[in-house]
Amino acid sequence: MKKISVIGAGTMGRGIAYACAAAGYEVTIQDISEQSLETARSYISKQAAKAGLSIENGNLEFTTDLKSAAADADLIIEAVLELMDLKISVFKELDRYAKPSAILATNTSTMSPTEIAAQTGRPKQCIALHFFNPVPKMKLIEVICGLETSDETVESCFHFGEKLGKECVRINEYPGFAVSRMNCLIGNEAMTMLMEGVGSAEDIDKAMKLGLNHPMGPLELADLVGLDTRLRNMEYLHQTLGEKFRPCPILVKYVKAGWLGKKSGRGFYTYS
Repeated sequence: MKKISVIGAGTMGRGIAYACAAAGYEVTIQDISEQSLETARSYISKQAAKAGLSIENGNLEFTTDLKSAAADADLIIEAVLELMDLKISVFKELDRYAKPSAILATNTSTMSPTEIAAQTGRPKQCIALHFFNPVPKMKLIEVICGLETSDETVESCFHFGEKLGKECVRINEYPGFAVSRMNCLIGNEAMTMLMEGVGSAEDIDKAMKLGLNHPMGPLELADLVGLDTRLRNMEYLHQTLGEKFRPCPILVKYVKAGWLGKKSGRGFYTYS
């Protein structure tokens, strides 16, 4: 495995692309938005400078052309919005453009790799690789197997993760996998506590950090992920796993108001 393509230049996509390039892979990052690609270019350049690496002009390319991005890649990682119809549409195109041996991976945090893979002619080579934000710092990759994912595909992805300096865990497919399922419940309960007046956002987060040794509080983590993304995740889990995952009303209200967290400047906290 030498060439990696990342589809989607948002927060997760650019983080994955940087991690791959820093590990020595040849990387192409694709997005339909030139602005998103420019933002990704700036982010990767800053990360590389901090780490003392020179990667941008060597083994990293940026493009809006999905066909060219997919053509020579050994592993293609989709990192678009958490919308099933969009992911399926992207996978159908990737299946058409990618070489027969290529592995197709989705970075979904909740959705079914089996359903996505079924839309392709290569379900044995489809898998979910769930990275965590911020990608350069977070050590875990959840490797989620679809119904037909082959052992060879899993083994290749574990080797890939190891080269990135990550720890991989193999998870059998179920909505929300392991981390997102627990994290969404914790975050949703923290939002309910805030709505009920149990404590301020700052005190609830501080209690979780100091009382349970979490590196971030659940409300500041939701702001980092993006409240719109968290709402989509909760809606999917509510649909598939039932009532305990019903999104907290304050989350719905904030998203309607455009309070999406750190990326919009306001969520459970205000950002300058």
